[in-house]
Amino acid sequence: MFHQIARNKRKSVTVVIAFFLVWIGAGVGIGKLASLNSGDAGGMIAGGVIAGILAMLAVLWALSLGQYTVLKASGAQEVTQQQAPQLYDIVSTLAIGAGLPMPKVYVINDPSPNAFATGLSPKSAAITATTGLLQTMNREELEGVIGHEMSHVRNYDVRLVLIVSTVVALAALLSSLLWRSLFFTRNDRNSGPILLLIIASATALLIIGAIVGPLMQFALSRSRESLADASGVELTRNPAGLLHALQKLQQNDKPFRGMTHATAAMCIDNPLEHHAGWWHHLYDTHPPLEDRIAALQKMLSGQET
Repeated sequence: MFHQIARNKRKSVTVVIAFFLVWIGAGVGIGKLASLNSGDAGGMIAGGVIAGILAMLAVLWALSLGQYTVLKASGAQEVTQQQAPQLYDIVSTLAIGAGLPMPKVYVINDPSPNAFATGLSPKSAAITATTGLLQTMNREELEGVIGHEMSHVRNYDVRLVLIVSTVVALAALLSSLLWRSLFFTRNDRNSGPILLLIIASATALLIIGAIVGPLMQFALSRSRESLADASGVELTRNPAGLLHALQKLQQNDKPFRGMTHATAAMCIDNPLEHHAGWWHHLYDTHPPLEDRIAALQKMLSGQET
């Protein structure tokens, strides 16, 4: 367990460095495009510096406001023990069992059953569940789901996913703003270089948000989900709870309205992976539910023998 925590901390640093290099590379490319007529290398340097500053701002945003942004964007509302007694009690009990501080508890008003954890460390963590999950799962199953999410907190998975999800979302947002700005840019002979620069910048950010970002999420490996399943069972000492919960999630056909491509990787069941296309599966951040269920069935069989 301590080895996994240390490895995830190292991965956080690696992901941030890779993010900086990608952004700086994009900035250098845009700078080179902007200075084609002059042939001056100063444009490339300026582009790299500006991109590096933007990358630094994105990481600072992730570290300071990333958690707030994710919770706000998904429509999560913090709840008290009186408002969600069963969920709050399960989170409290499992936090004590894991030796962790009590996370904040949030609920999203959405009929699709799902849950996720977020935060930069166990001291600032939050556990979020949808109303659909609370209505679909019995106490044993809900405990299995929350045990899985508590394991993400304990293993520092939440820091990794939060940083990547936030910077990917910011890249997609900046790209969207640049594409929209084309409608307000004058289309005449003098504005040609400006239009070209905007299109190049928007395309680079789109590539970061739609291709590089998901690949970085995939690079965090699906093994963290399998590890969280196993750690959650260790925490609850009951494979049946999570097993039956995943079986119910497997039957879910309700779309999760509060999730985006950037934040869906945080969920216990990625709501964007309910598809059969092989191309989509290249970017899957979770192992197939069938594989996770099969692994839990082996654990349950081992307990019963």
